Amino acid sequence: MAKKVAKKKVAKKKVTRKTETRKNVAHQAQDYAQEIWLAGLGAFSMAQQEGSKLFKQGSKSIDDATSKMVGESAKLFERLVKEGAKLESKGRKIATDAVDGVRGDVERSVDEVRKTAQTNWDKLEKVFEQRVARALSRLGVPTSDEIRELSNRVAELNKRVTELARKQQASKPAAPKPAKKTVAKKAPVTPAEEPPKAG
Repeated sequence: MAKKVAKKKVAKKKVTRKTETRKNVAHQAQDYAQEIWLAGLGAFSMAQQEGSKLFKQGSKSIDDATSKMVGESAKLFERLVKEGAKLESKGRKIATDAVDGVRGDVERSVDEVRKTAQTNWDKLEKVFEQRVARALSRLGVPTSDEIRELSNRVAELNKRVTELARKQQASKPAAPKPAKKTVAKKAPVTPAEEPPKAG
């Protein structure tokens, strides 16, 4: 039990020491803050006293410096204008060169994109034509090539038929002429039956 009481006393002493240390630190901080405040007030007072003297000296110096600065600033302004003109011409040249370069790059890029788009469009068109042709083939619709070939064959056959008809007309014996008293009407002659013209 004696140990417990001793421990409590030691713990109380530690707490008391910590509290006293905190109080001392707080008191010291308050003293420093007071000193800082007083130093600020002193600086303000000195600034008021010295300020009027400095203001008079400063206004005279400012007047002298102003007149000197006006003369020098006019010279400086002229120099700045000249330098600005030089820089502007350089800047314009650089900007023009840069814009021309960028314009060329953009035009090249646009051309490449246009070519790529055209190539892709052509591929898409071919794929579409192939699919349409396959669909028409499934439905039994002839292609334009098949129709063209068929038209050529029909034209060739017509030509042969016409030639054969002319040959047959030429090989027939001449029919006797009917008597003048009887007039018989002849059937109209078709191009295939026409006799060949001498020529």
